[in-house]
Amino acid sequence: MMAVITILLLGGVIGVVATRIVERHPGPSPTTSTTTPPGSIGNKGSATTIQLTSEAPVNGSTGVNGAAAIVLSFSSALSPTSPLPTLTPTTAGTWSRAGTTLTFTPTTGFIPLSAVTVTIPAGPTGVTSSSGAHLTEPATEQFHVANGSIIRLQQLLSLLGYSPLAWTSAGTAVAPTDTSAQVAALFSPPTGTFAWRNTGWPSRLLAMWRPGADNLFTRGLIMSFQADHELDPNGDLTSALWLALVDAVSTNSQNSGGYNYALADKTAPESLTIYHDGAVVLRSPANTGVAASPTPDGTFPVNTRLRRQVMKGTNPNGQKYADLVQYIAYFHGNDAVHYMNRDDYGIPQSLGCVELPLADAAKAWPYLAYGTLVTVIH
Repeated sequence: MMAVITILLLGGVIGVVATRIVERHPGPSPTTSTTTPPGSIGNKGSATTIQLTSEAPVNGSTGVNGAAAIVLSFSSALSPTSPLPTLTPTTAGTWSRAGTTLTFTPTTGFIPLSAVTVTIPAGPTGVTSSSGAHLTEPATEQFHVANGSIIRLQQLLSLLGYSPLAWTSAGTAVAPTDTSAQVAALFSPPTGTFAWRNTGWPSRLLAMWRPGADNLFTRGLIMSFQADHELDPNGDLTSALWLALVDAVSTNSQNSGGYNYALADKTAPESLTIYHDGAVVLRSPANTGVAASPTPDGTFPVNTRLRRQVMKGTNPNGQKYADLVQYIAYFHGNDAVHYMNRDDYGIPQSLGCVELPLADAAKAWPYLAYGTLVTVIH
């Protein structure tokens, strides 16, 4: 038994290939004669099987460069007609054979955060050596591609109209329909500049913007995009999100809803102000939470929207309630902006929600889309 360890440098990523135990078939003892069975490949004592000795990226690797080559090494030189492994998901690229190695060089890199599976066939229809020997058992290797650049994520969301900031490339822009270039840019973004599209935004929103930061501001943009492209609007970075972004750029699938922001002020008289593309579109009296159940200060993205709902719970005095409310936009746990029938507005009356009069709630609801940031101040 012999351990084989291989270290490869591929696409700027150093990968330590997993140690494998390569079993060599013992030769005949000096006093033992052997007979080659009919139909076998054993001319002059050559091995009848080959083994996979190493792979790069290493099986189980994470954070792999999606544009790096995949290299598989075997115990014997391969036949020029040897069957090739398969990849899931597929991507444009070419396999090449050289000595004991098979190399896949992607033309279009793998999408960030995707799980790539390499299936290596065995047996009579599997990987074959130059002497006709076959891989004994099929092998499956898997690795996970690194996340893409947050700067590029912000650039794409700007180009698609989901951000209140416009982005301008400093050089030649990446062609929208050039998939290979678009995927490469996810890992190595072009340089450029961001600029606010409008000047009427409050300072609290301006202060949240951070180029390259995976923060609440960026997550709100992601949620808005996810809601429009049949993805769960949770703000999570996934391979499905990156793929949808590349597809949306290629088809110029622009956001037509603009950018919205809501500011709830608990200073008496309490109010809710909604901004759309830098302009105030609604300023309404509002009710926030009572002392026993206050509305939390901070900034939160709208995560659930309902046209109407019977809200049930228990008041601080222990009395149960079941209230029909309308135009609901949840932003923090059970806290939501919604219509609630009250005799007056502008004072703490809720159990944490931001309550509005009916007409104002109806006007606010379309602007309180998924991902819209709601800031609560005191």
